Amino acid sequence: MREVSQPATEAIRMVEVLRALADPVRLEIIQRLAVTGEESCNAIGGDLDVHQTTLSHHYRVLREAGVTWTTVKGRSRLVRLRRDDLDALFPGLLDSVLNGARPRTRP
Repeated sequence: MREVSQPATEAIRMVEVLRALADPVRLEIIQRLAVTGEESCNAIGGDLDVHQTTLSHHYRVLREAGVTWTTVKGRSRLVRLRRDDLDALFPGLLDSVLNGARPRTRP
């Protein structure tokens, strides 16, 4: 396995994380990763109504912001949340974003 270029933990900045999480498609991706742990890019985005090149852009934005970690295994790219890094740098941020993104039920 090899890894692609991504920021070190100390290089992750909150403004970039928030910018990455502000897009609905990227928010959906991290919600799925929060449930599955680690997935291939194809598995995560397979049923999203987004063109493959656009989906690749979203994965890159998340990776470069430090929200996800991508590992290349053969021809597959495996993606996972950098939960430990994000929780250490910005305690509670990821949980708040994930909880706020859940659909609310009406009484």
